[in-house]
Amino acid sequence: MAPIILWMRRDFRLSDNPALAWAAEQGRPVIPVFIRDEVVEGWGAAPTWRLGLGLEALAERLEGIGSRLILRQGRALEVLRALVQETGAETVTWNRLYVPDERARDTEVKEALREDGLEARSHHGHVLFEPWTVETGSGGFYKVYTPFWKNVRGREVGDTLSAPSALATPSSWPESDVLADWELGRAMRRGAEIVAKHVVVGETSARSRLSAFVADRIDAYDSARDKLAVNGTSGLSENLTWGEISARSCWHAGQRALQDGSKGAETFLSELVWRDFAHHLAYHTPRLTTENWREEWDGFPWRDDNPDAEAWRRGQTGIDVVDAAMRELYVTGRMHNRARMLVASLLTKHLMTHWRVGCDWFADTLVDWDPASNAMGWQWSAGSGPDATPFFRVFNPETQGEKFDPRHEYRDRWLQSDDFYAAIPESWGLSPDDPRPAPIVGLKEGRERALDAYRDFKD
Repeated sequence: MAPIILWMRRDFRLSDNPALAWAAEQGRPVIPVFIRDEVVEGWGAAPTWRLGLGLEALAERLEGIGSRLILRQGRALEVLRALVQETGAETVTWNRLYVPDERARDTEVKEALREDGLEARSHHGHVLFEPWTVETGSGGFYKVYTPFWKNVRGREVGDTLSAPSALATPSSWPESDVLADWELGRAMRRGAEIVAKHVVVGETSARSRLSAFVADRIDAYDSARDKLAVNGTSGLSENLTWGEISARSCWHAGQRALQDGSKGAETFLSELVWRDFAHHLAYHTPRLTTENWREEWDGFPWRDDNPDAEAWRRGQTGIDVVDAAMRELYVTGRMHNRARMLVASLLTKHLMTHWRVGCDWFADTLVDWDPASNAMGWQWSAGSGPDATPFFRVFNPETQGEKFDPRHEYRDRWLQSDDFYAAIPESWGLSPDDPRPAPIVGLKEGRERALDAYRDFKD
């Protein structure tokens, strides 16, 4: 009856949680723990703040089945070894993750715990299809999305697992840090109160969000998801990031809608697999998250951080749809997916700024930050990544704005948002009374400059 330590990371749910379900089935005491470890310490302001909200909701769910969440800080291996000594645990279990820093940490932990004579058991739970299970005909990994999608679209996805009604508890609980003492929202400062109005936190809310999407919006998803002023997307990226709902639950809901004749369901399923593809590539080519995926792009003359990039961050480019999107990000912690493509194209092409600058800003400001999806999205937009849009395809933000926001509703909403000025640092010195800035770059001029640089680079 030695306890099992359940190491929770991006899996803040009770339903369809393979590691938790396995631990519950053993009939032994289960000690759920979250560690603010070497990986977590590197996260940006908004993800760290959103982590705190997720932990609070998870702790409440665990208390509802008679358990509790233990919080600790430090290097993961050291903390787990200490917990083993304190509790007499003989098993540590968790759900697998796939980006480089998470994999390196988990590999070290598994090898060291096994050398200590302990059982270290990991499970499949963060993606639909684990990276090593999807191979090309020649046995390699996919580098292009469409054949990846064709390979998996007809595969069976296992049934979801029910939430346990109870977890066996230890005779005495180990000490836990107090969540408030971690001050996870410190870097958000006054922005936290604004962004808090837009987040949807916890497993119960995530499941309600999925149900509402399937009932009301999935049928029109294929076309509505690109309309900037329309609530046409699922919004589930936030909850998938923190594992407040499983990809498998979303997949089965999409499949049921597809069988019921929903016109947008297949596109929704494809977007779930796009998320898998990002983790597939982060696993097989770890440089995806930090370096140009196409190594030949290392010689491209992108600029490092610069004053134009700072104007972009502050929503001060003078290009309405871009500035609206950057303000939406600062107010809500999220950004419409079509807008993400537009702001990324402008930064990397019109402003000739390295994609890492934008990628890092998103990593600091997104509440749905996923390290694999974020990096792949930026490299797709920049042209340096897998299956990327060609560099010579340069979005015109003005025509894109007219196409996807024809009534200017999206642009007007965010350019006139008082919440933006309430959330931003006072040091920015911006006021709603300020006149709109002139465009930071002529769109034709910026496009030609980017294309000239691309032609010189290719030559």
